[in-house]
Amino acid sequence: MHPEEQYGRRVLKGGASGYLKKESAPDELIKAVRKVLAGGRYVSPVLAEKLAFDLNEDGERPIHETLSDREFEVLRMLAAGKTVGQIARELRLSVTTVSTYRAAGSGKMNMTTNAELMRYAIRNHLVD
Repeated sequence: MHPEEQYGRRVLKGGASGYLKKESAPDELIKAVRKVLAGGRYVSPVLAEKLAFDLNEDGERPIHETLSDREFEVLRMLAAGKTVGQIARELRLSVTTVSTYRAAGSGKMNMTTNAELMRYAIRNHLVD
C-alpha cells in the first residue's frame, strides 16, 4: 500500500471524483459512491485533514509533487532498489525511456545520483 495522501492527491489532480483506500469499510464506500453520484467529490476524513493542513504551509510543496506520474513511479522504484533494467521490464518500457524519466525527475529535483534519490524518497516516506 502507498500512503493515502500521496496517491489521493495525485488521482484528484488527475480528475478523479474521489479517493478511498482499498481497505476502507464497505459503509464508507457506499457513502463515497452516493456523494459522487450526486455530483460531489469524496475523500476520506484522513485525506481531507491532510489536504486542509497543506493549505496552511505557505504554498511550499514537497519537490516530488512536481514530478509527472511516471517520473514519480520511476523514483519510487529506484528508491526501492530496482535497476533501470528491472523497472523497464516491470513497466514494459525501454531502458532508454526509463532512463529519460529518471533524468527528467532527477533534474526537476536537482539531484544527480540514485543515492540522492533514495535518501530523499526514504526521508519523505515514498517507499515501503
